[in-house]
Amino acid sequence: MNDRAVNPIPPVILGLAVAIVIVECAFQLGSRGVVGGPYAIGWRLTAVQDYAFSPVVWEYVALRGDFGLPLIQRFVTYLFIHQSFTHMLFAVVILLALGKFVGDVFSAANLVILLLLSTVGGAIVFGLALEGPVPLIGAYPLAYGLIGAYTYLIWAQLGAVGDSQIKAFRLIGILMALQLIFGILFPGGTPNWVAEIPAFVIGFGASILLAPGGWAAMLVKLRTR
Repeated sequence: MNDRAVNPIPPVILGLAVAIVIVECAFQLGSRGVVGGPYAIGWRLTAVQDYAFSPVVWEYVALRGDFGLPLIQRFVTYLFIHQSFTHMLFAVVILLALGKFVGDVFSAANLVILLLLSTVGGAIVFGLALEGPVPLIGAYPLAYGLIGAYTYLIWAQLGAVGDSQIKAFRLIGILMALQLIFGILFPGGTPNWVAEIPAFVIGFGASILLAPGGWAAMLVKLRTR
């Protein structure tokens, strides 16, 4: 029997997914007046103002040395806020699917490190590359970090069997093409790709060290699967 088919979703992945869904459900119920009273209609906007990341946050932290919790937490809390239910749904699907795949190989601690590096690293690049109060929200940098780790594992597996390793980059290629198409069809959107693509690179690069035993041990492990 294939162990991968019965292994549970890693607790950290499941916990993140549940938290993201709960936050979005609160926004949805609040906007319809089901919970929270009249003020709940603006919960999403308030959350963006209080918990989203932006280049302004990076400026205060990196240039002005403000390391207060209200700013530092934004390097992570932005991933729990989404533009809409659909925006959230796609992120959670990627998180659960690839989180399980990567979690089957990585240790729990290294999986947490990967998620933090992708989330925080993507935000830092976003802050460095852009200017002004451009909000970064959504779990997509984290998801792209997992895509980077997934790509590394497939890349290593293909190399172990002597197959073309370029095939490992099909998923990220498809996603980048879709982003380009959506950018052309719907101009003026938030440039979240500025955080997502670096998060992918971070996820791929970090996996070289975070995968069990590093590069050499990973090749041995994949050959025996």
